[in-house]
Amino acid sequence: MNLFGTAGIRGNVVSRVTPELALAVGRSAGSPGETFVVARDGRETGAALAAAMEAGLESAGADVQRAGQLPTPALAFASQGRNGVMLTASHNPPTDNGIKLFDDGQEYDRDAERAVDAGVEDDAPPLSWDEWGDSTHVDVLDSYRDAVIEYAREHGAPLDGLRIAVDCGNGMGGVATPQVLRALGARVVTLNANVDGHFPGRPSKPTPDTLTDLAEFTADGDFAFGLAHDGDADRLVLVNGDGDVVHEDTIVAVLAEHYTSESDAADPVVVTTPNASARIDERVRAAGGRVERVRLGALHEGIAAALADGDDDTEVVFAAEPWKHIHTLFGGWIDGVVSAAVLARLVGDAGGIEALRADVTERPYRKVSIDCPDDAKAETMERLETAVPERFPEANVQTEYGVRAELPDGSWVLVRPSGTEPYIRVYAESEDVDGLVAEARDIVTTVVAATKK
Repeated sequence: MNLFGTAGIRGNVVSRVTPELALAVGRSAGSPGETFVVARDGRETGAALAAAMEAGLESAGADVQRAGQLPTPALAFASQGRNGVMLTASHNPPTDNGIKLFDDGQEYDRDAERAVDAGVEDDAPPLSWDEWGDSTHVDVLDSYRDAVIEYAREHGAPLDGLRIAVDCGNGMGGVATPQVLRALGARVVTLNANVDGHFPGRPSKPTPDTLTDLAEFTADGDFAFGLAHDGDADRLVLVNGDGDVVHEDTIVAVLAEHYTSESDAADPVVVTTPNASARIDERVRAAGGRVERVRLGALHEGIAAALADGDDDTEVVFAAEPWKHIHTLFGGWIDGVVSAAVLARLVGDAGGIEALRADVTERPYRKVSIDCPDDAKAETMERLETAVPERFPEANVQTEYGVRAELPDGSWVLVRPSGTEPYIRVYAESEDVDGLVAEARDIVTTVVAATKK
């Protein structure tokens, strides 16, 4: 059994993430003496799945703290010193839902996920009636928002009435980000801030195509910039005052440079993923740090590995993949609300978005998706480990996290399978990015076609 993808368990609530599955996962994850905080996002199916999850946990002997609707980072915050479960499908459509498990503020690693997998497959019965756990209600949101505000004040400069537009996408960001930014002194105007599991304002995934309303609103309204979240507020997208989306890797580079330059460690490390731009490495090196990469969806594992491989002078100051950031000095989870607060104060300190990003070299970068059935991904990737080096014999090829080819001129291309959708993803950065993408697309399309025969 392999329930978990790169971001927990996700899928359609009728065919995959059913109440039956939530019950089974809860019973597998729970054990006597453990405490789990359980929360959900605003999806229509969240209440039923939460009830099933709580039943599974309690029937395995665990105690449950019911936290209601929360952003995922607020649930992660509440899971410190205990366990946590978040019922969310993040940016997926409203027909989907999902399960994320946390241990002391960090997502379960692969070993913990495999243990849950095995427990679900074994289908153990409930414990004896007198060994079941209990449940209580817990309030989380106020303490989480207060902690974010206090942390953000350690970075950048006061906002002093900075005008910010925030598109919450009818997701859980609406109960956290506008409130935090206003407490920090910003003048905030919101779009789609009411929580609605149908996502009527726009699709939950914030992309240039789905953020046209925010882009127009920001450009027409004399705002310093705009921010947008996905359904559970772990992702953050930023648009400048002209309504243009700022590239996700530029945001990572800005935050990575800030945290590296602020660190007193002799060996400050930023953890990112193979699909992340070289602009991150450049800004981190300029600030005196170094970059380590880990597979997509495993930033917490990369943090642990960097610390284990380092010495007493090593400190992981920041970790990120595109759109998702771990502010390690605040906590070990992905947090779009903290990103919104810290970025706003950095913009205030720099005097604007353009000033903040001025030192970041933005080479042409593209990401494309190529259809590939889920059951063909493994063989496709195995064949690509040979096909990519053959096409780029001069490249340094790494195959630990997909197939990444680094060319002598500094260009690079990464091919990896999507963990949640039937695609092979191609990422490329080059002065001739169209040519590099065309070559990579040709390789992948040929290999997928051969695999499907």
